[in-house]
Amino acid sequence: MTADLRPADPIAAVTHPDPYPYYADLTAARPIHRDDALGSWVACSAATVTAVLESPACLVRPPSEPVPRTLAGSPAGSIFGRLVRMNDGPKHAALKSAVSAATAGIEKHVGEPARRWAEHLFAELKSTDDPSRVNEFAFSLSGYILASLLGVAPDGLARTAAMVGDFARSIAPGATSEQLAPGSAAASELLEAFHGLLDARDAASPGTLLGDLGREVARAGRDDREDVVANGIGFLSQAYEATAGLIGNTLVTLGRQGQARPASQADGGRLEAFVREVVRYDPPVHNTRRFLARDAVVAGQGMKAGDVVLVVLAAANRDPMANPEPSKFDPSRPSRQAFTFGCGPHACPGETMAIAIAAAGVRELLARGVKAERLAEHVTYRPSANTRVPVF
Repeated sequence: MTADLRPADPIAAVTHPDPYPYYADLTAARPIHRDDALGSWVACSAATVTAVLESPACLVRPPSEPVPRTLAGSPAGSIFGRLVRMNDGPKHAALKSAVSAATAGIEKHVGEPARRWAEHLFAELKSTDDPSRVNEFAFSLSGYILASLLGVAPDGLARTAAMVGDFARSIAPGATSEQLAPGSAAASELLEAFHGLLDARDAASPGTLLGDLGREVARAGRDDREDVVANGIGFLSQAYEATAGLIGNTLVTLGRQGQARPASQADGGRLEAFVREVVRYDPPVHNTRRFLARDAVVAGQGMKAGDVVLVVLAAANRDPMANPEPSKFDPSRPSRQAFTFGCGPHACPGETMAIAIAAAGVRELLARGVKAERLAEHVTYRPSANTRVPVF
């Protein structure tokens, strides 16, 4: 990669055709540094990323702005402020234990709904001949599967998936004014629908993700319906871009590795192992941010209250200190360390579920004749400051 083709900074790297040589150089030369142009610190090695994500001084939101100003007072802001991933301290601890327990309880039941809804969605979208339909499939699949697990009726899945897309776009970093109004309307509709689900008898039955979440929230000592509803919606919104990116990046990697045909015939374990390596090798989430609550020394650097740290998860995945021969794609890699789903108190508990959903989607696409090699020939990426989602 010549110098003029390198990404300008870690934000531009997210949607660059090949950001990984740039990440490798950055990790080797400046594992943690101040980037005045970005106005933040940048952590990119495995050690510095871990130090930031585990530091009690580094919060997920600025203390002075727990909800983004653009969302404050709106239905979208109401959901955002209650999401476990957007809170710290005692509230986060209680909600995290509840979300983790509910997720663990449903993980073993994901396989069959994932297969069934992938098949249904493919038939609905007729995704084989039109690459844009593959994009739509990738974005919709997690909504169909997770909404069904949460208790949404089959005839409501398409509408729910569409509303989740509008809501997720409105709370993403850098959301435009054109995305805020539909996002707020979608949030209002989702809140009404999920309150109804929580009241329904079948949503309270064992094995329903929303009912399980409600019981776990109560067990954790909060017993707050609004927390349950918001974090039920959070399952959907957090999976929206990440799962689409994981499906897309898996297809790209399959196409470029010449593995599409073997993968389409592989048993579930082999394809899931492939997807798990994609999580490290070409992840859907490239960075996240942390905000200093007080003056502190983090990863050996003196930082001030109010400082921002850009945490480059994708660079840490390629750190040779964490993963030897990091540029080698190896589904059987021993002792893999992937930072894509975070670490420390805010590590995402949904990694296993995301991999299962992505594997089901990829398997369905390949089995129905989608050509990964052809998709991989011309790939661009959806504009984003933190998620890497192919556009076919």
